[in-house]
Amino acid sequence: MKRTSIVLAAGVGLLALGACQNTTKAPFDPGVCYAVELGKEGEAPTFNVVARDQPQIEFCAARLEEMRLRFLSLGGSRREVIGSYQGQFIFIDRAGVSFGKTLEGSRFMALARTGDGRLAIPGAIQQEVDAPRGPPAPVAAPPR
Repeated sequence: MKRTSIVLAAGVGLLALGACQNTTKAPFDPGVCYAVELGKEGEAPTFNVVARDQPQIEFCAARLEEMRLRFLSLGGSRREVIGSYQGQFIFIDRAGVSFGKTLEGSRFMALARTGDGRLAIPGAIQQEVDAPRGPPAPVAAPPR
């Protein structure tokens, strides 16, 4: 029984290490913002320089959003853009901007879209839930 659990644990560990090696990592060039073009199944993605000397990842996200909007104004139909900046991936879609360490892994929401399509910090968007909606409902008397 003990031997079986040791072999099973070793197998799970090897699978976990194998899964880590298959993740795509972004280049870590200081200040360089890339647009990522996904290749066909099994091909490595292509990293195209969009801007250099970007001081923060948010500036890179702004350059990628500008690129996305410019392509849409020229008749393009692609609404989602993937980019990278100093080892992190940037995902821009209709919900907003999120960051991730790998293409395949989890993402962290950084900027959300406002009602008119602009990007803002999620905490800066005031929800209607915060506003009072009128007098509170009356409370029923407790049963006797």
